[in-house]
Amino acid sequence: MAVHQPTHRNPGFHLPSYRRNRDESQTESAVSDGADTRTAQAYVFASARVLMGFVFLWAFLDKTFGFGYSTASGKGWIDGGSPTQGFLGNVAVGPMESTFHAWAGAAWADWLFMLGLLGIGLALTTGVALRVAAFAGTVMMALMWAAEWPPAKHLSDGTASMSTNPFADYHLVYAVVLIALAAASAGDTLGLGRWWARLPVVRDHGWLR
Repeated sequence: MAVHQPTHRNPGFHLPSYRRNRDESQTESAVSDGADTRTAQAYVFASARVLMGFVFLWAFLDKTFGFGYSTASGKGWIDGGSPTQGFLGNVAVGPMESTFHAWAGAAWADWLFMLGLLGIGLALTTGVALRVAAFAGTVMMALMWAAEWPPAKHLSDGTASMSTNPFADYHLVYAVVLIALAAASAGDTLGLGRWWARLPVVRDHGWLR
């Protein structure tokens, strides 16, 4: 007569699996850290965007109303002064010296310059059309760089140019920052970038983003 052993087995006693819990906790912590880092980066870019916007807006306001900083009181645009005459008219170095002299004080140059300052400043401050602002701002900074011409050690009259760096000056730094802000979609935080991106015309024309 055959004797059959019971088929079920005692599962025994097992300690809780702490390793799996630890791995899950580490994964959740890594995800949380990554999210915090991205949030911090977004706010840093947004802060840089607003500050850059104020740089351009202040230049527009000071040149328009003559607050007495870079533009003397009573010499503002609304007082009949020319926003480009002082800067372009005093260019004294570089291959475009005569060209800038010819542009200085021209009505079209004044309007383009002032509209550029206002448009770039508003775009950066509100966080919309950052790609357009980056392009326009880069062109403006390149022209201003050429007007100061940092590579030259001496001006046209032979005096020292006082250039501190033959290539990298603040105009190039501003241009790179503008491009970085557009590439990072810096208008999505503390700005109207997300709303702007949802507009049909912006969705159909990515360069307006």
